[in-house]
Amino acid sequence: MLHKIIYTSVFFAAMTAPSYANNIDNALKQANLSVSEKVITWRRHLHQYPELSNREFKTAQYVTKHLKMLGLEVQTGIAHTGVVARLKGGKKGPLVALRADMDALPVTEQVDLPFASTQTSTYRGNEVGVMHACGHDTHVAILMAVAESLVQIKEDLAGDILFVFQPAEEGAPKGEEGGAELMLKEGLFKEKPAAVFGLHVTSSLNTDQIGFRAGPLMASEDSFTINVKGRQTHGSRPWNGVDPIVASSQIVMATQTISSRQVDVTKAPSVISYGAINGGVRSNIIPDNVELIGTIRTFDQAMRADIKTRLTKTAELVAESAGAQADVHIDHGYPVTINNVELTEKMTPSLASVAGAENIITTDLITGAEDFSYYALEVPGLFYFLGVTPRDQNAKTAPSNHSPQFFVDEEALQLGVESMTQLVVDYLK
Repeated sequence: MLHKIIYTSVFFAAMTAPSYANNIDNALKQANLSVSEKVITWRRHLHQYPELSNREFKTAQYVTKHLKMLGLEVQTGIAHTGVVARLKGGKKGPLVALRADMDALPVTEQVDLPFASTQTSTYRGNEVGVMHACGHDTHVAILMAVAESLVQIKEDLAGDILFVFQPAEEGAPKGEEGGAELMLKEGLFKEKPAAVFGLHVTSSLNTDQIGFRAGPLMASEDSFTINVKGRQTHGSRPWNGVDPIVASSQIVMATQTISSRQVDVTKAPSVISYGAINGGVRSNIIPDNVELIGTIRTFDQAMRADIKTRLTKTAELVAESAGAQADVHIDHGYPVTINNVELTEKMTPSLASVAGAENIITTDLITGAEDFSYYALEVPGLFYFLGVTPRDQNAKTAPSNHSPQFFVDEEALQLGVESMTQLVVDYLK
């Protein structure tokens, strides 16, 4: 009798599982279809009224109103303007987090759209135009639509979903904290999700395409300042002083060997670049000081720490050899964005099911940085790119993210909704 009961139970599960999967998938398709026009309306509103980092007050209100209308538990004011909502599924299961960033950039829009931004603000003491030149408006609209779709099928979901609308991905204003790091600091993952998913639109892929890779995806970002102190003298008598310009030149060249000669290039690439050298006022005066400003990009957390140590030591010793002094200050930026290998492999079929296997692109390593990285260091994460360049245009030559001419093909938004909802439903099955 025991064997018969077990057999019957297994047979019943085998017969009902596909039926259940088909039912929830069909319900999801209908739910996603119901928001296909709304997501464009929301995106256009958000695009027309962008706000800078830590100043996303109206954006947060817009999102909060929608989430409360859906009957969700909503928390506001996290990391200044962040909004978080929780959807409880009809069945017990894991918690899954979904993230969208809300902030815009100090860029004056040059795209001819009826809903183009005419907003202005103050950035570092200057009056600037404000534009969603990185597509965060689409991220917010997509996650609003994802929330509405999943609410419609919540009784079939075996788990809970945490919707995270995050401020200040582009970096908090000077002197302020913000972004993913502050949200975590304020307890966002007090109850740790089993997984976190996020997407980012990109002009480097066409509509219908989705790009990602397992493991390291985007680089860490650390900026640095090196103040080289010499001793001022007349340009015709350099031996009477200490030339910080020559010492700075030697530091620039010496630090280039860190990436090319001192760290294992077969493990991961790295970049040390200088963006500014400031010092001196006229041709015949050797100055007291020179300032060097640069950035470090890496794809390995241990290598990141090692390079920062080597940069400091190299600058100090090269300056000392010239009789100068180097003071190195490193601003520690975003960590490496790492896609959990097991999670990525598990969820790739889900993305392929909505985009088509032929539209799944394995991206190259990206030297840009993302603060989604903080979430993915806490729990398994998957971050992917959604193509938004029209199908008939060359994505390689399209204006890039952060350009005043950055353009989004709104047809791509529906794939954003479908891909993220499919990830949730398949993860919770």
